[in-house]
Amino acid sequence: QVQLVESGGGLVQAGGSLRLSCAASGRTFSTYNMGWFRQAPGKEREFVAAVSWSGGTTWDADSVKGRFTISRDNGKNTLYLQMNSLKPEDTAVYYCAGGSRAIGSTSPTSYEYWGQGTQVTVSS
Repeated sequence: QVQLVESGGGLVQAGGSLRLSCAASGRTFSTYNMGWFRQAPGKEREFVAAVSWSGGTTWDADSVKGRFTISRDNGKNTLYLQMNSLKPEDTAVYYCAGGSRAIGSTSPTSYEYWGQGTQVTVSS
C-alpha cells in the first residue's frame, strides 16, 4: 500500500512557475505508475500528466503540453510536476495518484491510491 502527500501548491501570477511534489510512503513506490490530476470548482477531475514506473515514459494532456513536466525520483520516493507559463485556467486542486496497472491511463478510475490534493491558484 502507498500513501501519497502533495506539497508545493500556492498562489502565483499568470506566466509564473510552481513545482509540485508528491511524497510516497512504502517501499513499493518504484513499482507504481504515477499521475497528476486536477479538479477545478464545479468541474470533473481531469488528467494532467502521467509517468511510467521507471520514469522512462511520460504522457501529457494537450492543455499542458510544452508547459508542464512530470518526473519522478524513485530513490526519494517522490513524484514531481514542474509547471511553467501558468495560466488562470490552470487554477485547481492538484492530486497525485498511483496505480500498479495505470500505465499512461488518463482515467482516474485506473489509479488505486490518491493524495489529499494541493491548491494551485493562478491570478491574471
